[in-house]
Parts: sequence; structure tokens; C-alpha cells
Amino acid sequence: MSISVLVVDDHSLVRKAFSVLLEKNGDLEVVAEAQDGREAVRLAKRLRPNVVSMDISMPGMNGVDAIREIVARAPGVKVLALSMYSDRRFVVGALAAGASGYVLKDCAFEEVIRAVHVVEAGNVYLCSQVARIVVEAGLRGLSAGTDSLICGVLSPRERQTLQPIAEGKSTKEIASILGVSVKTVESHRLRIMHKLNIYSIAGLTRYAVREGLTSLDF
Repeated sequence: MSISVLVVDDHSLVRKAFSVLLEKNGDLEVVAEAQDGREAVRLAKRLRPNVVSMDISMPGMNGVDAIREIVARAPGVKVLALSMYSDRRFVVGALAAGASGYVLKDCAFEEVIRAVHVVEAGNVYLCSQVARIVVEAGLRGLSAGTDSLICGVLSPRERQTLQPIAEGKSTKEIASILGVSVKTVESHRLRIMHKLNIYSIAGLTRYAVREGLTSLDF
């Protein structure tokens, strides 16, 4: 029986190439592709793939928030984070959100295939570089419960509002993306500013980049 995979990456060429490589492996079937976190959540809920291959840095909704949504809304779907970023914030954030594995994009493709099989079987897979990061974080007493990205003062909805603010979206655009009213977005923005004690868009953008909500390098 084949393992169904949802491939998520905001770069079309990377997404297509990765899907082709996965399909060449006999027991893997790419059932869909998504170009951002929100589309990934929708497809994961509808298709219930065995594994979601999740990019971390994406516009609109980043991979960490998408992982959290998928784990909550599509129980049983396993998520493998596949990213070019080895920064502790991304690694700890993804694992704390519920990812079953984390592999860097510069790893050999054979290792990615192995990771897909491992997480589909219900186990955790970390490539060697990421495993070192997790061990070092543990030795420093850092955990998901103390990581700023996860347990910061912002709620999940406020993080989802802050990301498009930092990416330069207008209030109307953000309201459309989140499916809420303009007034609700303005309310979220005010709460974010008060909680962070940051009262400029430039300041909010710097905070979002520093905390790993966006990289602004799409």
C-alpha cells in the first residue's frame, strides 16, 4: 500500500521537482501540492494524506503555524518539516507545533525518503544536524515551553495576523486572508502592539523576523 504525501512549498520549481522525485519512489504517492500554509491546512483536512512535507518559511501562513493547525484539525496526519533553515527557533518551533520530523533541504534525497517512511510509521526523524540542535537546546534548558516563538505573549490568531502585517499586506488584504472583518484585524493589531510594546510597522516587522514568523526572503 502506497504512502500518500502532500507536498507544501511556496517555490513552484522546488515543489514540482520534489513531487517528481517522490513519485519515482515506488511506494510514495503525491496526492496534492500546496504553495502556502493555509492551502496546506485545507488540503490536509480534506485529503487526509499519510504525511505532509512542510516547508517552514512561507508567506501568508508560515510552516510552524500550519503544522499546528494540521495537527489540531487533521488528527493522524503526520508532518515532516523540510526546510533550508537550521536555526533553533524554526526547529524547536516546528517540533513543538507537532511535527514528527525535521530534515534540511540540503540532505541527500534518500534521507528524505527515509524520513517520510519513519514519520508515517509513527516515529520521529531528525537529520543529524537538527538532532544536534535539539540536544544542545535541551542541554541549555531550552524547550518548546520556553521558546519565544511558541509561548510568547501572542496568541495563535495574533501570530497569524502579525505575519501578513510584517509582509506588507494592507488591513483589507489581511481581513480577506483570515476571513474576518477589517475591524477585527485592527483590533488584533492594537492588541499586538500593546502586548509587545511596539507601535510601528517597522518595529513589528523586525520582531516578526527575529521570532521566525517570517523571513521576508520569498
